[in-house]
Amino acid sequence: MRVTPYGAAGEVTGSCHLLEIAGRRVLVDCGLFQGDETSYARCAEPFAFDPKGIDAVFLTHSHLDHIGRLPLLVREGFRGPIYATAATREIGRLILMDAAHVMHEEYTHRLRKAQRQGVDLEPPPYAVQDVLIALDRFGPPVPYDSPLSLGRNASFTFRNAGHVLGSAFFEFEERKRGSIQRVTFSGDLGYKGREVMPDPVLPSPCDLVVSESTYGDRPHRPVEESRKEFEQAIKDAVARGGNVVIPSFALERTQDVLYFLKMMWEAGEMPARRVFLDSPLAISITRAYESRLRELNSRLVARLDAGEEAFDFPGVEFSHSTEDSRAINRWESGSIIIAGSGMANGGRVLHHLRHNLWRDNCAVIFVGFQAMGTLGRAIVDGAQKVRIFGEDVAVRARVYTINGLSAHADQNGLLEWLAATGDAGVLLVHGEPKSMEALAGRLREAGRRVTIAERGQSYPAA
Repeated sequence: MRVTPYGAAGEVTGSCHLLEIAGRRVLVDCGLFQGDETSYARCAEPFAFDPKGIDAVFLTHSHLDHIGRLPLLVREGFRGPIYATAATREIGRLILMDAAHVMHEEYTHRLRKAQRQGVDLEPPPYAVQDVLIALDRFGPPVPYDSPLSLGRNASFTFRNAGHVLGSAFFEFEERKRGSIQRVTFSGDLGYKGREVMPDPVLPSPCDLVVSESTYGDRPHRPVEESRKEFEQAIKDAVARGGNVVIPSFALERTQDVLYFLKMMWEAGEMPARRVFLDSPLAISITRAYESRLRELNSRLVARLDAGEEAFDFPGVEFSHSTEDSRAINRWESGSIIIAGSGMANGGRVLHHLRHNLWRDNCAVIFVGFQAMGTLGRAIVDGAQKVRIFGEDVAVRARVYTINGLSAHADQNGLLEWLAATGDAGVLLVHGEPKSMEALAGRLREAGRRVTIAERGQSYPAA
């Protein structure tokens, strides 16, 4: 077996790894590059391999940086099956359709400006029709913990990664001349003790593990401390007299935020008069979570069995239409606005930041990872002024960063999970250089063989 990373090598986004196993060539994820103004151009680049020669695709979960180039892969000739859990299939459909609509809207907006300037503009990487064709490649949903054949002498098993609803890590096996070789792909791992998602399960010993390293350089605060920090930030921000804007990922982070706000309401500690969820995609995904409550954290399930709602409470409003979204900005105080995107690099949150970021009585609470090159990262790093819709906007609102709410395992969680793989070689992906180097150092101290992946470089399992 041999692994060749073609994305998320030396960076966080664009996950795409080629695995050669038992005469087959399969992809683990096929994600979109995200972060800066070059993202669309990078996504439209030709694949570094022949899509017609790929036999199957395995999806770890439905975040866009793990599934966002599937329509391009199919358009360029991929005709094999796409393997995923039932929840990843359902949520992936929502996310890919939303991505195509957003790309079209942004292209239409930029096209008018380009035409006035006499400049040619490249179309979006793909359209809704490409998404629909790609969705036809999905095979039957794959259950957890049930080994399935990958042709002669090879098999694969999905395990629960605890990252988002439906997320999985993969264990591949190849049997050859009386021996068994195993390669494990972590995908994105969650961590223990979260409120909504279950804990990730531990992997089996293997020969090579391809591991994410997003937070490989630091620990998270305990979940309970992070929740209290979030609640205090909400109280402080509302007390300042303005609005609170929470850029939030539609998948997982929104559901965590809604659940925390619901707990505040139940405890009589909700200081805001209005809570808006301003993201049609996040609303749809929240409904998907509600339809799969048995796949969530067992502690939450026990509360739901007692008759509680998971994410709805008095005062929360779901804003579906553009008109609903615009109406939110009529309120100058007392509102909590949850909107995408989570890194503030697109979506409805940009409008709310433009209306509130320059006001010193408002606040912005970031509840997830902010990649290099994104608007969210610029604000977190202390920018005094940012550009939104071609306009310079001063950053006067108070900025909070609640790192402990991340859906990713921290350094300690990664080390514990990797320890279960025995003495397997470790190939690090999906992390910024600083995080990768820090995690690699800790692993080497423990006697592990570690390589930081390079894009296009092949690595044997042995």
